[in-house]
Amino acid sequence: MKTPIQLQQQNLEELGSRMPVPIYNRTDNKIGIVHVGVGGFHRAHQAYYLHQLRQLGEASDWGICGIGLREADTKLSNILKKQDHLYTLMVKHPDGKIEPEIIGSIVDFKMGTTDPETVIARMASVDTRIVSLTITEGGYNFNPTTGEFNFDNPDIQHELRHPHDPITIYGFLTAALKRRRAAKLPAFTILSCDNIEHNGDMMRKMLLAFAKEQDKGLAKWIAQEVCFPNSMVDRITPVTAKANIDTIAQNYSVADAWPVTCEPFIQWVVEDKFSNGRPAFEKVGVQFVHDVGPYEKMKLRLLNAGHSVLGILGAIHGNPTINACVEDEVFANYLRVFLDEEATPILGDVEGINLEDYKDSLFERFSNPNIKDSVGRICSESSAKLPKFLIPTIHENLAIGGSIKFGTLVIAAWCYYSDKKVDQQGKPLEIIDAMSNELHQVASESKNDPLAFIKQENLFGGLAKNDDFTRTYTSMLQKLYTGFRINELMQSMI
Repeated sequence: MKTPIQLQQQNLEELGSRMPVPIYNRTDNKIGIVHVGVGGFHRAHQAYYLHQLRQLGEASDWGICGIGLREADTKLSNILKKQDHLYTLMVKHPDGKIEPEIIGSIVDFKMGTTDPETVIARMASVDTRIVSLTITEGGYNFNPTTGEFNFDNPDIQHELRHPHDPITIYGFLTAALKRRRAAKLPAFTILSCDNIEHNGDMMRKMLLAFAKEQDKGLAKWIAQEVCFPNSMVDRITPVTAKANIDTIAQNYSVADAWPVTCEPFIQWVVEDKFSNGRPAFEKVGVQFVHDVGPYEKMKLRLLNAGHSVLGILGAIHGNPTINACVEDEVFANYLRVFLDEEATPILGDVEGINLEDYKDSLFERFSNPNIKDSVGRICSESSAKLPKFLIPTIHENLAIGGSIKFGTLVIAAWCYYSDKKVDQQGKPLEIIDAMSNELHQVASESKNDPLAFIKQENLFGGLAKNDDFTRTYTSMLQKLYTGFRINELMQSMI
C-alpha cells in the first residue's frame, strides 16, 4: 500500500490521479452561504450540489462557511481546518461499487462557542446571501404539540437578557440581521434543510417569536425582508465509521480524517423565494417549485417514518442495521403494509411522483448492503423525530377512521425500548435522546399505569384520551411486557 497522502489543497494535483478532485479555484471564492450544522448530511447534500455547480465553472461567489454552535462541533472544525476544508465523499452503490470524490465547496469554518463575534460578523457580511441550516428537529426549540416557541429554554432566556452573547441559532441570526439592518444591507435568505414539514415556515415563526421579545423593530424588518423558503431534502448518510477512513487510506492512499459515506440517491426540492439571489442549483438537478408541501409530507411520512418503524422495531429485535431489517421478510412486509395502509392514504396527490414507485425505491435504498445505516442512528432523538414523522399519521387516521395499528405498535415498542434499554436478546441498547431520562421514567411507570408513556402531551398530543388508540396501544404494550417476540407480534398483524 502506498503511503497515504494528506488531504490538503497543495496535494490536490497528485490526489487527482486517485479520485476526482475540485477543478475550480478555491482561493478566490467569496463566501455567499453560511451553513449552520455541518454534519455528514450537509456534506453529502447541499455542499455536494454546490461542488457540482463549481465543477461546471459557476457559482464562484457562493462558497460555504460552516458554523458550529455546539462543543461537539470542535472536532470536525479542527479536522476540516487541517484539511483546508476538503473532504472525501464516498458514494456506495448496492452492487458494492464505491465512487469517491474530493469535495471543495466548503472554504471556511467558524465556531460560535469560542468566538461568537466572528460568526455574527460572517453572517452580517455583505457577501453572505444565504444562511442555511441543518440543526436537527430539536434545534428549532418549539413545543411539538402546540407548535409554539419554547421560551423556558435557559439558553433562550440568557439570549434575551444578553443579546450580545448568543448561544442558539436564534441569538446568532437576530444579532447578524440587526447589523445588516443598521448597515442598510439586504437581508439574507434563511434556508432550512431539516426534516420538518414546512421547515421554512416553522423557522420564520420561531425566529419572529424570539425577535419580538428581543427587538420589536427588528422583528418587523425580518418579517418584511427575510425569505424563508421551505425545502425537502433527501439522501441517506450514515455516521462515518473508522472502516470508512481505513478504506480511503488503504484503497486510495488518501489520509482523510473524516470522510462521508452516502447512497447514490439524492433529492432537493425548494420553493423559489430568496431574499438576495441564489446559486443556479437547477443546473445540477435541484427542483424549484411553488409549493414544496406535498413533497415534504411524502418524504417525512414515508421515508422518515419508514426508517423509524424499522429502527424502533428492529432495535428491540436486535437488528444492527436498516438493511438487516429489510432483509428480514417479516420486517419488510410489515413496513410495506404500514406505508400502504396507514401512511399513503393521508398523503393525497404529489405532482410528478408515482407513490407506488417511490415506495418501491425506498426498499431498494433501505436494503443497500453497503450503506449499513445503523438502527442506533435512526433511533437517536426519537422524541424529536416521531412527533413529526409518525404520530401525525396516527392522529390523521384516527380522524378519518383509518388504520392505526401498525403505527401504534411502534409507539408501544418505543415505550418498551425506553423502559428496558435492552433488546429482546438481552443486549444493551445505546439510547441517544435529549429526553432519554424522562422517557425512561414514564416508560417504567407503564407497568402500573399503561398510559403513563403516552400522557406526555408535548409528544403525543391527546392520544392518551382517545379510546380507539388507547385500546390498541395497551393491548400491544401488554403483549410486549408478557414476553411476545416483536417479530412474532408483527407477523400476526400482517
